[in-house]
Amino acid sequence: MESSLAQCAQGEHFHTVTPLLESWALSQVVGTRVFLKCENVQPAGSFKIRGIGHFCQEMAKKGCRHLVCSSGGNAGIAAAYCARKLGLPATIVLPEGASQPVVRRLQGEGAEVLLTGKVWDEANLRAQELAKRDGWVNVPPFDHPLIWEGHASLVRELQAALGTPPGALVLAVGGGGLLAGVSAGLAEVGWQHVPIVAMETRGAHCFNAAVEAGRPVTLPNITSVAKCLGAKTVAARALECTREFEIISEVVEDSEAVNAVQRFLDDERMLVEPACGAALAALYSGLLGRLQAEGRLSPALASIVVIVCGGNSIDSRELQALKAQLGQS
Repeated sequence: MESSLAQCAQGEHFHTVTPLLESWALSQVVGTRVFLKCENVQPAGSFKIRGIGHFCQEMAKKGCRHLVCSSGGNAGIAAAYCARKLGLPATIVLPEGASQPVVRRLQGEGAEVLLTGKVWDEANLRAQELAKRDGWVNVPPFDHPLIWEGHASLVRELQAALGTPPGALVLAVGGGGLLAGVSAGLAEVGWQHVPIVAMETRGAHCFNAAVEAGRPVTLPNITSVAKCLGAKTVAARALECTREFEIISEVVEDSEAVNAVQRFLDDERMLVEPACGAALAALYSGLLGRLQAEGRLSPALASIVVIVCGGNSIDSRELQALKAQLGQS
């Protein structure tokens, strides 16, 4: 454990610099160069390791003895991975409907897994209770400045790889941590003029509901199949970002997100979860073209970057089940 904490103190990140790949297939779909920021190949399977890794390292320096995290999947896996690297015990609280591959991965990382409640918000209440124990620290999945600070590293990598800013950046929104972190990163590198297309699925659209209302809104329930987008209330910081950056909030149907997952698998040989499918659906569904036709995006975009956020909560069997549930052959 001491060597792990020494590594932490030296500031070695738990995330890796991920590939930025030009997609021929998606470039053909939208008629301009499309780059994929492949966060699905992070050691913990999603972008979450950036912010959560940074948070956990900072907490370890302050004497944390046990990490607890509530998660629909990706955040919990990131926290469990970090705990193992730091030599700390971890307890991950999941909603009762959590996917078995995620539970197995968490147990494989050495974490204790508790199943509580129907949705993430209920699991989060249990995690907050556990975090009152001496030496325990609650790892927020998306709503903390250290989380956003860690996610900003993604934009620094984009600047290093691209040199010049893209015409637009497309990402999925769950609780709003990625959006807040990417916004911070854009400001840091002087790219705050780059429009962000923030995608959600209907039934997990807490950010879009907040944008429409002009204030945070709590959804009555999560009805989307994109469970990793399943926070009922978005982080207040995400809503603040809409006043400081050019953010276009859009919602797609579950069927469009799952169709995008299948097409992306066929085009790029990568299987991602429906939460990521929401971002990809912006391209596959023609939504970006509509935004250009409406004048909300430039008709001549230099390039588009899509953040391929993760793929922990999916396998081939789950994809077939989702397609059957949505009436897709």
